[in-house]
Amino acid sequence: MKSYTFIARDHSGKSKQGVRQGSSSSDVVLWLREQGLFPISVNEMAEKKKEKAAAAPLRGKIKSSDMAAICWQLNAMVDGGIPITAALQTISEDVENYQLRYVLGQLLEKVQKGERLSKSMGEFPNVFNSLSRAVIMAGETGGDLGGALKRLAEYYESKDKLRKKVQGAMAYPAFVMVFIVLIVIFVMGFIVPRFRNIFEQIGDDLPAFTQGFMNFYDMLKDNILYIVGGAVFAVIVGTLIFKHTKRGHCIFSRIALSFPLIGKVINQAFVATFCKTMGTLLAGGVSILEVLDIISGMTENDVIKAAIVKTRENITNGSDISSSMSKAGFFPNMVVKMAQVGEESGSLAHVLERTSKYYEQKVDSTVGMIMSLMEPIMIVTVGAIVLVVVLALYLPIFSMTQ
Repeated sequence: MKSYTFIARDHSGKSKQGVRQGSSSSDVVLWLREQGLFPISVNEMAEKKKEKAAAAPLRGKIKSSDMAAICWQLNAMVDGGIPITAALQTISEDVENYQLRYVLGQLLEKVQKGERLSKSMGEFPNVFNSLSRAVIMAGETGGDLGGALKRLAEYYESKDKLRKKVQGAMAYPAFVMVFIVLIVIFVMGFIVPRFRNIFEQIGDDLPAFTQGFMNFYDMLKDNILYIVGGAVFAVIVGTLIFKHTKRGHCIFSRIALSFPLIGKVINQAFVATFCKTMGTLLAGGVSILEVLDIISGMTENDVIKAAIVKTRENITNGSDISSSMSKAGFFPNMVVKMAQVGEESGSLAHVLERTSKYYEQKVDSTVGMIMSLMEPIMIVTVGAIVLVVVLALYLPIFSMTQ
C-alpha cells in the first residue's frame, strides 16, 4: 500500500486536503468520489515524508481518556456488525493522537494477516496493559468482543476520573506549600534587609523577640546554600533508596499510605480500582487467580502488592475470596463483606462494580474535605508568618515612641 496526498473540493467548493493509502492513485480518486468530493490533485508521498510520518507517532502520549474513546468507538462499530478490521481502519484514520494512530495502524496490519486482536495488542504492552489484553481475549473466546470493548471503555473512563481526583488532592497541598515558601523568600529577601539598615542606624538594643528574629534571619542567610544543598541531597538519596533498595521501597510505601489525608485518598483510590478491575475481569470470564496476578502488576506500592499476593495464596490453598481478602489484613471490612455477599449470591462481578462506585464517591468526599481544610490552613499559615514579621520589625519602632 502506498500513501498519497490529495486535494479535493466538496459540493460547496470548500477545499479539503489529506493523506490516503491505496494501491494506486486511481483507488484514491475512486474513494474521493465515493465521499462526494471532486479530486483536484492526487500525488504519491515522497520517501522523506513517509519517514517523517512514521517517526511522528512516537511523540504522542496516550491517555486513559484516549483509550476510553477508542474502545467506545470500536464497541459501537463491532456491535453494529462492522468487521474489526474495518473498524480499526476507520478509527485509525480519524484519531488525532499520533502515537495511537500509529499503534492502531500496526494492529490493523497484524489483524489483517490473521492474528487475533488480543495477541496483536501484546506487541504494545506500554499501550495495552495485561488487563485490557485479558478482557479482549476473554471476549474473543466467548464470542462477545463488543461486550468486552464496552467493559474496557467503562474501565478506562473510571480510571481517568479517579486519576484526576487523586492528582487534584495532591496538587492543592503542593500549591499551598510552594505559595508559603515564596512568601518567606519574598519577606526574607526584600523586606527584612531594609529594616536591618534602619536598626543599624538606630543603634539601640533591640527587643528580645526582634533580636531572635534577626538572628534566625542571619543564620538562614549565611547557610542558605548548605540548606538548599542538603535538601537536594536528601531528595536524591531518598529517590535512590526508594528505587534501588527493596527495604527502602517498602518503607516509602508504608509512609505513603500512612500520610495524613493523602494516604487515605491513595488507599481509597486503590480499593476503588481493585473492585472495578476485578469486577471487569470477572465479568469478562477471566479466572480469579489470573485477575489477582493482573492487579498485583498494576501497583508499585509494596504494602498493597503484598496484600494481593497473600490473597492469591490463600485462594490457592482453598479459602474463598472474601476470607482470603480478610486474612490479607489490608482490605476494609465493607469490601470483604460485599465480596462475601457477591460470592453467596453468584453475582460477585456486579457487587464489586457497585462497591467501586461507592469508593469513588468516598474519594470525591475526601478530596473535597482536603480542599476545604487547606484553604483555612493556608490563610492561618500566611497570617502567622505576616504577624511574626510585623511584630519583629515594628517592636523597635514602638519602643522608640515610648
